[in-house]
Amino acid sequence: MLTPVIDEDGAPFWSYAAEGELRVQACDGCGELRFPPRPCCPHCQSFASSWRRMSGRGRVWSYVVPHPPLLPAYAAVAPYNAIVVELSDAPRIRLVGNLVTGPDAPLNSLPPERLRIGAKVQVVFADVDGIAVPRWVLERP
Repeated sequence: MLTPVIDEDGAPFWSYAAEGELRVQACDGCGELRFPPRPCCPHCQSFASSWRRMSGRGRVWSYVVPHPPLLPAYAAVAPYNAIVVELSDAPRIRLVGNLVTGPDAPLNSLPPERLRIGAKVQVVFADVDGIAVPRWVLERP
């Protein structure tokens, strides 16, 4: 499986993920949230930023089930999904991940027919080669 490339701007995101927290970068100048992380605010050009904790809730904004798998390393887990999640507490922030049945469940643990645009989801973190990677589970009522 692919592991994330951790750069200087995104390192705090991965550090918080290792603690089980979903955080996004916030501009200290104008307060705008931004993802992916970057050194300068695209709204006010401030270089001051901090990391704001998110609830971890969102909704499926879009999804795809690749046929055939896009990368050979994923052929054994097909069919799997890739989803775009719109965060509930920051609707302009969208994260890409996988919808699974639990934190340690395989990528193909949720049947493709259960995917729905608008489905409410909650973040979970899976260990992938020593890195806590955000994944998503269906939110329970």
